[in-house]
Amino acid sequence: MKLLHIDASVLGAHSVSRQLTAQIVDQWVATHPGTQVEHLDLASSAPSHLSADSLGFRLPVDAAELSEVQRAENVVSERLVSQFLAADVVVVGAPLYNFSIPSQLKAWIDRVAQVGRTFKYTEKGPQGLAGGKTVIVASSRGGVYSTSEGGRALEHQESYLSTVFGFFGITDVRFVRAEGVAMGDAAKAQALASAGADIIRAVSAGRSGAEADTAVATA
Repeated sequence: MKLLHIDASVLGAHSVSRQLTAQIVDQWVATHPGTQVEHLDLASSAPSHLSADSLGFRLPVDAAELSEVQRAENVVSERLVSQFLAADVVVVGAPLYNFSIPSQLKAWIDRVAQVGRTFKYTEKGPQGLAGGKTVIVASSRGGVYSTSEGGRALEHQESYLSTVFGFFGITDVRFVRAEGVAMGDAAKAQALASAGADIIRAVSAGRSGAEADTAVATA
């Protein structure tokens, strides 16, 4: 089993989302011996945002027509989508930045959202091609957004990631949430304790999508 561990926070050792993803990965490996872990740190090695040069993977052009820069960008996109598709489990650290996700994480999503690789269009609409995975999102928030209608309307972090991974055909998306971490020491401690309980539930919640697919294939 392959696990892709993605961090996006720019806060390094002070990051709550990084603390949570590390705990999730450790717990997953402890309960799924033999798991191979690959770490992608988007804070230090994020792909560039989409531009005329990095759109090559979406354009039906002859490779000979691409510039050297465009070919190099295509290599980046291919590496990232292949890494994502090869993973059975994806753990994503997603702090809330200005009501959404870090731009580094958005840049990664833009590279792996590829027609014919992670989704396709059909006569009935888009169809995801990356199903069978388990995605666990470590969601960290300075304030509290989940307990009120107004708060839920403001966040475009968990709601966006649910939409994106669902669009890719992934139905097993689990969230570990620590919110209110900037509202004082007591609130942060309570948030981390709640997230710790969420981690245990997320890791032990039934079989992963990949495990379920294997069971069906071998039944």
